[in-house]
This record gives sequence, C-alpha cells and structure tokens, in this order.
Amino acid sequence: MAKAKTAYVCTECGAEYAQWAGQCQACKAWNTLKEIKLGSGKKTAKSGNASYSGASASAVQSIKDVDLSEVPRISSDMSELDRVLGGGIVPGSVVLIGGDPGVGKSSILLQVMCALSTRMSVLYVTGEESLQQVASRAKRMELPDDNLRLLTQTDVEEISVAAQKESPKVMVVDSIQTMQLAEIGSAAGGVSQVRESAAYLTRFAKQNNIAIFLVGHVTKSGEVAGPRVLEHIVDTVLFLEGQSDSRFRTLRAIKNRFGAVNELGVFAMTEKGMRQIKNPSAIFLSRGEEPAPGSVVMVIWEGSRPLLVEIQALVDESPYGAPKRVTVGLEQNRLAMLLAVMHRHGGVQAGDQDVYVNVVGGVKVFETSADLALLCAILSSMRNRALPQEMIIFGEVGLAGEIRPVPSGQERLFEAAKHGFTRAIVPFSNVPKGGIPDMEIIGVKTLQQALDAL
Repeated sequence: MAKAKTAYVCTECGAEYAQWAGQCQACKAWNTLKEIKLGSGKKTAKSGNASYSGASASAVQSIKDVDLSEVPRISSDMSELDRVLGGGIVPGSVVLIGGDPGVGKSSILLQVMCALSTRMSVLYVTGEESLQQVASRAKRMELPDDNLRLLTQTDVEEISVAAQKESPKVMVVDSIQTMQLAEIGSAAGGVSQVRESAAYLTRFAKQNNIAIFLVGHVTKSGEVAGPRVLEHIVDTVLFLEGQSDSRFRTLRAIKNRFGAVNELGVFAMTEKGMRQIKNPSAIFLSRGEEPAPGSVVMVIWEGSRPLLVEIQALVDESPYGAPKRVTVGLEQNRLAMLLAVMHRHGGVQAGDQDVYVNVVGGVKVFETSADLALLCAILSSMRNRALPQEMIIFGEVGLAGEIRPVPSGQERLFEAAKHGFTRAIVPFSNVPKGGIPDMEIIGVKTLQQALDAL
C-alpha cells in the first residue's frame, strides 16, 4: 500500500509547506502549521445510478465570448438577508455563515429554507442535530415546513449523492465542522477535514448550479474555526453577531464576490425566529426623555443606506497615573489620536482624564464619519452640558484640525430629517446647496469652528 502524501498548512493564512516549521514564512505566525493528508482527488462517490467526481473538464474560450447576461438571483423572502447578499441568492454560490453558539445561525437558515420550499426544491443537511430536533424547531417557529427535505449525514460524498437525487436549488450544510471525507484520515473538525470538505462542496455547487449555505463555528477570537483558507474557498462570508443581553442581531458581509462587503442587516430574535428590522435607526435611537451630557446622535453609512446611531462618552478624573481609554464599538487607537487633535487644535486637554466611549445598540463603527460626533460627545461630558436632542453631527477630523467631507452627506441629512432632527453640524462641503426644509445645517471647516458652534 502506497504511503499517504502529507503536507503542512498554516491555519492563519492557508500557506502550504512540505515539512513542519515553527513559524509560517508567509504570515509570520508561530505554531500554526498543521499536518494534513492529501487525497488523490480521483475518488468518485457512487450510489445506484448517481455519481459525482471532484474533477471536471472545462473548455478554454475567449473573454469576448463569455456570456455577460446577469444571473437571476433567488429571493430568500428576507429583504435584510438579500441586502447583505447583494440582492439575493446566486445559483451555484457558496455562502459561509459564522457566529457565536446560540446567536441564531440555524434559526435564520431554517426560516429561509422553509420559505423557499414553498416554491422550489431545497435540502437541509444537519450533522449536529437529529431530524426530530429540526422538525420540532420548525413547528415551534410555526414555519411552512410541508415541502422541506431533511437529511442527517456527515459524509460529504454521501451528501453529494443524495443532493444529486433531490436536485435542490438551495442546500444548507449545518455545520462544516462536522463534515468529513472518508479518504482523509483525521477526525471531523480538523484542519484537513474542514478544508477538503469545503472544497469538495464548493466544486459540487459550481458543477451542479446549487446554492449552498455552510454554517461555521467561531473561535474565542471571533473568527471562523478551521483553516483561514476556508474563507478563501467560499464566495461569501457572513457573520451573525449579537450580545447575550440583547435580542437584536446584526448580519454583516466580510467577503462577497457578488455584492458589497459593507452591507448590514438587522434582525430581532423572537420566539417565532428571526424578525427583520427594516428601520434599524428607530431601535438605535431609544434615548431618554431628558437630555444627558455626553450623548449625541451621528449618521453612519452602512452599505447602501444611512444609519442613525447614538454615541455616548463619559469623561472622569483618573485616580491613577495612566488614564484609561476604553471604547465599545469604535477603534481605541483612533480615540487616542482624536484626543490629541482636540488638545492641539481645540484647546481641550483630556490627558489626565479617563475617557469611556460606547456606541449604543452594539453597532460597530468602522468609518471615519464618527470622528466629529465623538469629540463633541467627549466635550459635552467634560463640560457637563447636554447637547440638544434634535441635533445630529458627523464628519471626519484630520490631524491638522480640518473637518473633511464624508461620502453621501446629503443622503445622511435627509435620513436625519426623516426622523425629526432639526439641527446638524456637518463638514462645510457636505452642506446641500438648496438646504433641507425645516433643518438648520451648520457647515464647519475646522474643529475650532465645530466647537464654537456647540
């Protein structure tokens, strides 16, 4: 019997090596090389008249002969999910959904599959639960499950054979960490099993034009468990996030070959499953009746729509020699940089103060339009003076103290006006020429002008 070929794969970047080493030369990470057994790639799964081979022949053609007609997408009956996917489910695509245990990954996919089963053939494959558990959850959520096809299986080759018999348009595999190939010697959930199983299912999806959703567990650091190359194999990577003390969930695209990667979908976990939040700004603006110091509303841009979010700041005297800088939902290094800008160009010193910043609702802000609102909230807390509740603020702050314009400024202002805000402090270049009815817009060019306008 020939000796099985092995390789060593970095779990961080997916680089391959012929022999083990302590450090990956590609990403410089230590102790991340794991041994995998290489399959022959020629094995064919057969059952009756059905068979599937991992290899396929393809013809070379000129780029001008490629059909550029848009592929019709499949609506999931969830507009928030369709938004994050880029307009719907693409036939033949592979989508990886990650998230913490209990966040609602299986629930949202079960809802989608039950809705799709009323108008097309679908298949739900579970490797973690029994058929009774899946059926009881569907009954509890009162879903239309009469036409939903279920399969309990962990062998990828058997799954592909069953899928060829069923010929589904959409298939769910829950979860990829439980899948395994018989020709791979390691246990399910290992680096080699996760990698080869995902690659096998991806080839199967492309060759049979079946859209596949893969459920993935996450590690303590919040990343999908298994090799990093898993994210490179699939077409789309989605993360379902939510805090244990909140019923709201956010679905964000980390990678998407068929749409934007910065789209955000908002859901609420209920007894009947996931409920869409079509106006997320309303849930993030549940403020107190009385204005409080250190609180201001900003307008951020998520994907293709504006989102109104409240940002809070608390500034207090530090009892220790090294003041604290704590942020929730914002980058901590950017807070330190903005405090230095406020000291240099605004004349406000916070070097001996503890600064705590929180974005309400568990939203994570990655864009720079929150800079000006953050500094205004910090100043409001330091002076113990509340800002007007009908005011919104946004703008990027440069190191020279200038206020830079942000994209889609006019759309942000219209969204704020729709929610009843009547005053705004924005970059001068974002002020609309014709103005906005019933809204006072103050355009500022420098940080000092913004602080004076407060």
